[in-house]
Amino acid sequence: MGCDVIAARTDRGPIFAKNSDRPADECQPLCSAPPRTYGPGATLRCQYLEIDQAPQTLAVLGSRPWWLWGFEHGVNEAGVAIGNTALFTRDDVPGTGLLGMDLVRLALERARDAATAKDVITSLLDEHGQGGSAAVDRDRRYHNSFLISDAEGAWVLETSRRHWVAKRMRRTAAISNLATIGDDWDECSDGIEAYARERGWWNAPAGAKLDFRAAFDDPAVRPNAEGRYAQSCRYLDRAAVVDVAGAMRHLRDHIATGSVPHPNGAGRPSVCIHPGAHPSATAASMVVELDRRAGAPIPWCGMTSPCTTALLPVPVGVVLPEPLTTGEGRPAAASAWWRVKRVEQWVEVEPETRSTFVRRHWATWEAQLAEETRADRGTASARIGARTGELLERADALLADPVRG
Repeated sequence: MGCDVIAARTDRGPIFAKNSDRPADECQPLCSAPPRTYGPGATLRCQYLEIDQAPQTLAVLGSRPWWLWGFEHGVNEAGVAIGNTALFTRDDVPGTGLLGMDLVRLALERARDAATAKDVITSLLDEHGQGGSAAVDRDRRYHNSFLISDAEGAWVLETSRRHWVAKRMRRTAAISNLATIGDDWDECSDGIEAYARERGWWNAPAGAKLDFRAAFDDPAVRPNAEGRYAQSCRYLDRAAVVDVAGAMRHLRDHIATGSVPHPNGAGRPSVCIHPGAHPSATAASMVVELDRRAGAPIPWCGMTSPCTTALLPVPVGVVLPEPLTTGEGRPAAASAWWRVKRVEQWVEVEPETRSTFVRRHWATWEAQLAEETRADRGTASARIGARTGELLERADALLADPVRG
């Protein structure tokens, strides 16, 4: 399982985007939660641990593997967006603790800015640690990287057990399934250098600043991460403007130039991962502009591979149509994720010809949604029901009659 996350500060506003890669048939519906207030002594059950609940929580929208409590990525009403990626280090991973997905959701529920979200995660790591299986059908454990963004900037946070380093984003940032922070961190956990020296992972002369990547990263376990991370960095370095449309193209990166070679074929790595040549596939996507001047954030959310579906503008903190929040381990017509998944499966039969066709099928409608959102962001809540219905109708029509769909 691999994931890719980017963030950027541009003249057009801060952008956050993520592709969540999970097992190919693991449904990942949306989850919307309103703000809540809790009394003294309230507790919260995460995936494997029960912890103290916060006195107040914020409205959040997240993308949640069907069997998990936590989020792969999400955004809150204050305009904080967070995504995590699996990080494999020399440390072993405990059998019980907070999952990275738990930490994403907890920070979104409790923090009104990126710096506070970083502090929420590191405090929870210090108190509870991280651990437990992140797979429903086997024991698969990993540490976590996080990209935490708001309107003012972003933080990259990379962890190993209860230890961590954090780096403030200067202009752009990207994470994948490898350590990206060397000795250029801005903050770190107490005792991290001594911990690395005790284990023989860091033998530099006294006074040398700890290089987290050199000391902790396990280069033997990187699921195609170097190429995907390089793709994200290349996009951020070369893009004249990083905006919502550009971030969407990056998440569908094998069609960014206008042609549509299938990502399982030869050539450069793709952050849009399809089943077949890979043990995992992109299960969900999110792109969000975090500029507070534009009002409440409107995340664009996609289900399954982003190149075979449209991303919908979905408001934060409202009751969502049931198809967006429904889905489990088996195909179900009531689930938008499973209905859209059928389009991806149809493309896989003849990817060279069907990829282009499907992308064009969705592009016109997605452009219309973008125009409507630019004109009036306030319509997102009112129109989410109709737009969800149209998403399903368009997916069904495409499969029923590809020429007319």
